[in-house]
Amino acid sequence: MGIIMGAEYVLSTSDYTPKETPIPPLPDASFFSDAQWETLFSLTDTIIPSIRTSAKWSNNDKIISPSKWDSAISRLTSLMPGPNAAETAKQYLQENVSFNPVFRAHVQRILGDNVHEEGRKGLGFILNALNSRAGSFLATGSITPIHLQSLEFREKVFQGWDTSRWSALRAVYRALTGIAKKSWVMSSPTINQVLGFPHIPIHGKPADSFPYKFLQIPPGNDVDIILADIVIVGSGCGAGITAKNLAEAGLRVIVVEKSYSYTSAHFPMRANEAGINMFENGGAINSDDGSMMVIAGSTFGGGGTVNWSASLQTQAYVRQEWADTGLPFFTSSEFQRSLDRVCNRMGVNTGKIKHSRGNNVIRQGAHKLGYAARAVPQNTGNAGHYCGHCTYGCASCGKKGPAESFLADAAKAGTVFIEGYQADKILFDKSMVPIGVEGTWKSRDSYLGNTGSGCTQRKVIIKAPRVVVSCGALQSPLLLLRSGLKNDQIGKNLHLHPCMVSSAVFEETIRPWEGAALTAIVNEFENLDGHGHGVKIEALSMMPSFFLPLFPWRDGLDYKLWAAAMSHSTSFITLTRDRDGGRVYPDPTDGRCRIEYTVSPFDRRHIVTAMIACAKIAYITGAKEFHTGYRDIPPYIRPDNFDPLKGINEPSLQDWISDLRRKSPLNPERAVFASAHQMGTCRMGTSPKTSVVDPSCQVWGTEGLYVLDTSVFPSSSGVNPMVTTMAIADWASRNIAHSLGKSCSEGKGFSRL
Repeated sequence: MGIIMGAEYVLSTSDYTPKETPIPPLPDASFFSDAQWETLFSLTDTIIPSIRTSAKWSNNDKIISPSKWDSAISRLTSLMPGPNAAETAKQYLQENVSFNPVFRAHVQRILGDNVHEEGRKGLGFILNALNSRAGSFLATGSITPIHLQSLEFREKVFQGWDTSRWSALRAVYRALTGIAKKSWVMSSPTINQVLGFPHIPIHGKPADSFPYKFLQIPPGNDVDIILADIVIVGSGCGAGITAKNLAEAGLRVIVVEKSYSYTSAHFPMRANEAGINMFENGGAINSDDGSMMVIAGSTFGGGGTVNWSASLQTQAYVRQEWADTGLPFFTSSEFQRSLDRVCNRMGVNTGKIKHSRGNNVIRQGAHKLGYAARAVPQNTGNAGHYCGHCTYGCASCGKKGPAESFLADAAKAGTVFIEGYQADKILFDKSMVPIGVEGTWKSRDSYLGNTGSGCTQRKVIIKAPRVVVSCGALQSPLLLLRSGLKNDQIGKNLHLHPCMVSSAVFEETIRPWEGAALTAIVNEFENLDGHGHGVKIEALSMMPSFFLPLFPWRDGLDYKLWAAAMSHSTSFITLTRDRDGGRVYPDPTDGRCRIEYTVSPFDRRHIVTAMIACAKIAYITGAKEFHTGYRDIPPYIRPDNFDPLKGINEPSLQDWISDLRRKSPLNPERAVFASAHQMGTCRMGTSPKTSVVDPSCQVWGTEGLYVLDTSVFPSSSGVNPMVTTMAIADWASRNIAHSLGKSCSEGKGFSRL
């Protein structure tokens, strides 16, 4: 039964259990030989080791002294609740990842499904070398293969690869630490017990999501043809408002989505289920140089289903910058009406916010330091929404993203939806007028690798004289390229809002996953160059699988002890309005999205400024430790004899800050940068020489092909991009309707579905 705490409904874990969400079968593991797998898992055992006091168990154990063991147990039990803390701590230290079939499956899936062939070949080459006498000697200093060495030897060798003069070994260090950390957090049988982390949030009340229906394609060997007035490829923030407006204008609209829809009864998914079913590339795409981890939604509702509710409108200086490029719409009242219209539909508000402890740290620290800060508007239907888990799907339906607002409106107006549809290319006539989309439909049973009559894959053409591409900034340019478009701007001008993550550790238990993920923002540093480039400080969604892999590995015991402190931690992200960009392009072997992007020295200097501010906020709010995602900066540990009256003038803190400043602008190879915002790869402009779409979002050189998503941003937006995307799509889709002699409704305010 639920219990009432004040006016808030609090769930006991017995009230609700999400439905299990099936995942596709594992990829074939034969891309590595048995010997290569053995060597690889000996290295993952080195990164996340079984820790013991005696070598009698296995050559795979990290052996520590009894006094260090006792200290580790004491440290862990001080962080953990419950009478069985000591036994759980022991199991936590001793668990062996390579003996865990779930861990091995995670690693196999990452390497088989999520790493491109070039990356697998590079890693396979190193593994082969390590299994040879000559290669082993060059990489380890010993002719004995590394998997036959003691863990102590392996750990010293592996730590040395971090700074090796050979770039291939440095790359293996970065890749394997990332894979091992992520796979361990998702598979450990004890980490959630140590943290006290529940799969089901204790705050919120489950609700039924909108009952969508999806068109099912019958089996057949020929091409299935479907007719429509408009086909929209993608179902995210741009697609939802576009479908609503065009369907309400009386047009026959079909929305196709390559991923699949899940009801609120499946939410929140477990981390592994969500990574595979709700995010691009199993949870993240790494840039070619390994310095950037890019997180993008790939599910029904797109990024609006997995984001953190932040509903910030485009700021004046960004709007003016875009207008100055020849796009006066952005400083018009028309754009403001679109911003307000979409916010009104989602019930965007600040009045119902209840800040979590992590967001209060940001607010209170900013107040004590005199930094400009504000609450972040939430798309929560003018109601409260105290749920930090909903990046894996919102069970309460309290977050009014596209699937709980615009797509539902579109469904009521007659829009047809198809899930599991991979758009291969856009079809054109000889005048470059689109005549539809060709793709492959895969039934859910087929996606899951089941057998039987329900397993269908079929070529499907959707014929329509208007096509809207809303696949996001990673996939929209690839679809345009697959369709034969030649504009050399396609895929360029990628902006990512690069973030470095940091963490404050407090004496008391925080339970940081409780409460809304992102409700406070520090904007003191958003214009560091006088031209609108700088950094905002926000909080991170504190799901262990999001948080823990973003921090450096130095050795196995250190990492396990640090990870256990998450229950006492809060987080910061340095959301950077990047001046300098990169590009996306198709992998030459399999066509998947590849990202070429390194955070520039200019933008990295801004990140350092924000990291220093985060450290000051952490210190002034009472944190005893401050950790960053940069490997060359040790964590700041508050001394026992600190003088609270000195505030941020505490000498040890100032020394730490000076050390960080000396390392500016940071070496990107020594950092873990992350991005959840991708923009600009089909940018809007006034000439095909500098842009992909014209001021109406129509692709240059075509008549009736539009792009409506974050890829059309002329540059980095500087704020979480959901509302900006929706407003652009609202305006452009209304213009499409008007060009066809149709009119759109002005829309209604928020109403419960």
